[in-house]
Parts: sequence; structure tokens; C-alpha cells
Amino acid sequence: MKDTAINLRPGNAFMHEGKLLVVVKNEINQPGKGASVAQIEARDPLVGTKTNLRFRTQESIERADLFETDYQYLFETDGVYTFMNNETFEQIEVPGDIIGAPKAYLQEGMICAIQTHESAPINVTLPKTVVMTVVEADPVVKGQTQSSSYKPAVLENGERVLVPPHIETGTRIVVHTADGAYSERAKD
Repeated sequence: MKDTAINLRPGNAFMHEGKLLVVVKNEINQPGKGASVAQIEARDPLVGTKTNLRFRTQESIERADLFETDYQYLFETDGVYTFMNNETFEQIEVPGDIIGAPKAYLQEGMICAIQTHESAPINVTLPKTVVMTVVEADPVVKGQTQSSSYKPAVLENGERVLVPPHIETGTRIVVHTADGAYSERAKD
């Protein structure tokens, strides 16, 4: 499918010189004289290398066909994560570097969206939030107000997060999977 370079957004995949690339960042530069250009930072998901490209904004590019399917997370072995399609029971293995930092928040049975290109996994999207238990937190200090400061805490997966002062060890909290930030106390 043909498209123009100005329409590329982070997460979009396109073909360039016979290679599949996924957009990481796209900046449109408008010089005082001449045509606008799209400065694109792209990643090769199969190799893991990053490339910087420049296109005229109206230059034609070929968008890649990606298929997104929901898979259930099963387990991890030596940095390779195994997922299963609940409809066909087909299993797919995804290297940890494709998942990135959010892999710390994967939980057994979690449903994730996996994008594939020619049966090769390109991107894994976790749910926006996940409920985790705080296993270590400083005690509550009398006189601290709820919104004045945050304190460090350790989650059950070993990740560190800043939480409000009223959160104690054993409390279940909601955490954003994209950046690991505290959202709220879990309602369960």
C-alpha cells in the first residue's frame, strides 16, 4: 500500500530498500526555503538496528502489511517469551528486545496484542495498566500530606516505583506498563 512520508507515525511499518522498518520518531522540518522534509528515526525489528532517514514530505513510501492478533502470555525461557493464540492454540516465541522495557510487567495469562509481518513478530503491546503488589515500602510518616511527596517502593516483579506516602507494604496498586508509573490503589 502506497502512502506519503508525512503520514508516517511512531509504530507504523514501511518497506525501504527491501527492508522492513518501524517508525520510532517522525519530525517534519520546514526550512525557510525549499520543500519540507520528514526526518524519520526507524528501527529494523528483525535485526534491532536503528536508522535515520530523510524523505520529502510528499515522497511516496510503501507501507508494510502488519497483522495484529491477541495472544495469551505463557512463560519466559532464556529471554524468549512464549505466547499462545487462544483461538488456534498456535504458540509464538518473541525475543525480549522486541517487547522492550514493558516485559517486566508481563504476568502469566495476560492477553497482549502482537503485530506480525510474514509470521515474524514485530511488536508486542501490553494492556495499558497492570495490578501489582508492593513488597517493600518505607513506613508512613505522620504529618506527610498525600499530594506533597512520593516515596520509593519495590513491586513484586522487582521494579522500583514512586508511590504516595499512604501506600504500605502489601498494598495492591495499578501501574502503567508503558513507563512503570504509579496510577492508583487497586480497587479489589
